[in-house]
Amino acid sequence: MPVFNYQARDASGKMVSGQIEAADQGSAAAQLIGRSLMVVQMNTGAARKHAKRSQGNVKQQDLVVFTRQLATMMDAGLPLVQAMNALEEQTDSLALKPVLREVTTKLESGEAFSVCLACHPKVFVKLYVKMVEAGETGGLLAEILDRLACYLEASARLKKKVKSAMMYPTIVCCIAICICLFLMMKVIPIFGDIFKDFGAALPVPTQILIRISDMLRAYFLIFAGIVGAIVWGFFKIIKTHHGAIIWDRAKLKFPLFGKLVHKICISRFARTFAALLRAGVPILDTLRIVGQTSGNTQVEFAIEKTASSIERGDNLATALSQHPIFPPMLIRMIAAGEQTGKVDTMLEKLSDFYDEEIEATLSGLTSLIEPLLIVFLGVVVGSIVICMFLPIFKLNQAVQF
Repeated sequence: MPVFNYQARDASGKMVSGQIEAADQGSAAAQLIGRSLMVVQMNTGAARKHAKRSQGNVKQQDLVVFTRQLATMMDAGLPLVQAMNALEEQTDSLALKPVLREVTTKLESGEAFSVCLACHPKVFVKLYVKMVEAGETGGLLAEILDRLACYLEASARLKKKVKSAMMYPTIVCCIAICICLFLMMKVIPIFGDIFKDFGAALPVPTQILIRISDMLRAYFLIFAGIVGAIVWGFFKIIKTHHGAIIWDRAKLKFPLFGKLVHKICISRFARTFAALLRAGVPILDTLRIVGQTSGNTQVEFAIEKTASSIERGDNLATALSQHPIFPPMLIRMIAAGEQTGKVDTMLEKLSDFYDEEIEATLSGLTSLIEPLLIVFLGVVVGSIVICMFLPIFKLNQAVQF
């Protein structure tokens, strides 16, 4: 169905704009008149296609700011459509703006807010939509949006901490690779030409290094293509169902990093579970959404089996205790929460505890990785330098008079 961009004036004389789907321009104008809007300008639009293409590019920080501002406006008593119009006008995100415009248009046509958000699954995930739906049902949309904003802010904070901690080792490794490539392709060939004039057999390490350098220079594009194909194939495989299962299982068993990955998964599980429970989402829907947003297939499988156990009549703590991936402390706190009727509070405290544990683990890993990287860089570069200077050290044996 064609999409039309329009500009119109509402009953108060305020200029509004948006998009509308209709069979033709006359039908679109009739729909707008039915909403008490006086059409000023209308033309065929292509912005909807652009919006769909750009949905996946909405940054999490932009979504956090939008949710926080919407919660504040709703709490102040501003009507939802008016708040959405204001946020659409003031957002700086080129990816989010067309999405908000389309959501506002659907809202003006009378659709529920959660239904409008569900039309953009790449921007508003199921957790977001379900919490908004629960808020609409209970008449607590402003409060739910505030909780959702707090949840998104905590998730973004955790994600930023992990990225910041991983940035340093990544940069050092990239620098080490660049230095090694420069030495192998530019410096070693110069030394190789000098050593040819010695007229004597070079030490074995030096010969091996020169041969590797020659091969790398001669077949660099082939080597680069092979490495690129391996990396591309790896990411392609882990996006498949079986590949994701194997990769997620392996991540939990990595030395040093395995425990960190596990803590991140448990923290995300606890925080998401608490947010949905507080919003009033039914337990089985909550478990399904938590599983889909856990970020690890092993946790997702365990949550699916937990949901099946609850359907058979088990309580939450008993169902979770059947899966070793959930730590005993989580089970005990949930059991205590079930007895007191405060499972969401217990889960929120648990997520805060794990966030602190993650921060401490990241600090420890950073402190450990720094000397390891320095040693690695020193060994690699030092070995290359020593191999190239061995003939000079043995100059009296290598030079023939």
